[in-house]
Amino acid sequence: MDILKYKDYEGTAELDMVRGVCRGKILFINDLVTYEAALPSRLQKEFEAAVDDYIETCATLGRPPQKSLK
Repeated sequence: MDILKYKDYEGTAELDMVRGVCRGKILFINDLVTYEAALPSRLQKEFEAAVDDYIETCATLGRPPQKSLK
């Protein structure tokens, strides 16, 4: 399994053979944040969008985003 990195967050990069997609989730936080892409070359971009959305959603909810537990 490969690890994606962006803004001090880490995420998984996995292949779902049944659905025919690449997918992953942000690691080391208690919230569940997932992302997927049709092609491996797009997974990093989807991961970055998921991190940005997570940070923005936390701001909207008025709570600090969790940081990776490095």
